[in-house]
Amino acid sequence: MTEFWTTILDFAQTTTARVGKQLMQDFGQVQALQKADGTLVTQADKWADQEIRDAIASTFAGYGILSEEGDKVFPGTEWCWVIDPLDGTTNFTRGIPIWSISLGLLYQGTPVFGYVYVPPLNQAFHGYWGGIPELEAPTGAFLDRHPIYTSNDDPSGNHFFNLCSRSTAAIQKDFPCKIRMLGVASYNFLTTAAGATLGGIEATPKVWDIAAAWVIVQAAGGSWRSLKSEPFPLIAGEDYTTRSFPTLVVSRKELIPVFAPFVEKVKI
Repeated sequence: MTEFWTTILDFAQTTTARVGKQLMQDFGQVQALQKADGTLVTQADKWADQEIRDAIASTFAGYGILSEEGDKVFPGTEWCWVIDPLDGTTNFTRGIPIWSISLGLLYQGTPVFGYVYVPPLNQAFHGYWGGIPELEAPTGAFLDRHPIYTSNDDPSGNHFFNLCSRSTAAIQKDFPCKIRMLGVASYNFLTTAAGATLGGIEATPKVWDIAAAWVIVQAAGGSWRSLKSEPFPLIAGEDYTTRSFPTLVVSRKELIPVFAPFVEKVKI
């Protein structure tokens, strides 16, 4: 299986680098339209989505594709790519340099490989989930191909915790860390994987927001806690257009009882 995983990683790196190069040309220069769910979409999102889907179709025959800007019904194929062609569209349109391209590879509905490229920062995260032994997946999480690990620190006023715009109710007296809000669901959680933050909350992430990060966070040693329903494995024939998966991520499981009481104030 070693050659298989090398092919997967090389494909993710090459494809996101190519798409990211073009997106950087459009960064801060395009107009956005509001979708029915209130989120923004641009022609750049749609172009990137089509480019990635075409690349997958030409390289991985028979693999399913589930995408934010394309088909949102899980086809139930043994292997399926889940795509977020531009996570952080609002940042992208406003010229704020935190947005990403996210690819998750699912086996029987569960992510086993995640790759997230952040073009403005030239950062590439990837990781493998080893929960299916017969796949012989590599182990670990990586930033620019260097191993990363979550922090072992205890919370303090000198540590960071990420929120999304819909989870600000968690900010209460005696919150144990400084708050940050990045505006990108995948990067929110990946900062925990890299040890930069102790955790984060996303109140309404979709499956394409979290498929890749789900792998990388846990491969780095983090703890992923679903606050409503478990996202994986995906269900064949299920339409994931409107399904959200509220999530708390922390750097280690011992911190769940520290942050969980604050999460109770967040509407999910």
